[in-house]
Amino acid sequence: MLSFAIKIIVLVILLLLFLYDQNNRIQISYFTVSSEKIPESFHNFKILHISDLHNKEFGVDQSILAEKTKEIEPDIIVITGDFIDRKRTDIEAAMKYIRQVNSLAPVFYVPGNHEKISFQYEALKQELIKAGVMVLGNEDMFIEKNGESIRIVGINDPAFFQGDVTFEEMLAELMDTGYKGYQILLSHRPEKMSLYSENNVDLALTGHAHGGQFRFLFIKGVIAPNQGLFPKYTSGLYEVKDTKMIVSRGLGNSVIPQRIFNRPELVVITLQKE
Repeated sequence: MLSFAIKIIVLVILLLLFLYDQNNRIQISYFTVSSEKIPESFHNFKILHISDLHNKEFGVDQSILAEKTKEIEPDIIVITGDFIDRKRTDIEAAMKYIRQVNSLAPVFYVPGNHEKISFQYEALKQELIKAGVMVLGNEDMFIEKNGESIRIVGINDPAFFQGDVTFEEMLAELMDTGYKGYQILLSHRPEKMSLYSENNVDLALTGHAHGGQFRFLFIKGVIAPNQGLFPKYTSGLYEVKDTKMIVSRGLGNSVIPQRIFNRPELVVITLQKE
């Protein structure tokens, strides 16, 4: 009887360690994106893509997350929404990370649905701007090197569009500029992939799906917001016509507090001239 009880205790301890590992040990995923449109000056340009922090802290004062960022040595850092969480909004948890990395590389940010429904977006936005972050809410910026450029376009989450202009209309307006160079879209929502393709986005960087929360051998994600059960876009690289999209599995959790075979993720994208 005692032996059986010990086995149960050991199994429980192992299960708890496994669950802790799944929620806390960061995985770094690497992708290479090539295109004829990428300028020579941006060959091997490195982008660190972060999404869905949801107030989660990795180490004291985000030390683990900041250290991994330093090791990656990105040329730019992009954040695609849900930096805070509506249920336990903590702007400082997000800013602890920003203050440690904003001197390493330019940081670009677009909000997700949690920024909107938390009613704390304006406060977060002001803190980000104060720290030097480029907040691209329905705006764009050009990154220039040696006289060549790529365009970074940011669009707010659909939750922000409650007036006369729709998400679809805003995206069309942002992309209809006549610019012929390489264009990267920062957007929270992966389920809008067909829309990104219709608007000739070269590379879309998104999050929101949390990797489908639970991932198994033949099931690449069980559930995702706005996609439901067995979602199509949860993690990694997707292509529709000439548009590529990379979906981050994100770092934190929200409604569902546990990940299974779906560890927190940092995404590193290297651009290459084709």
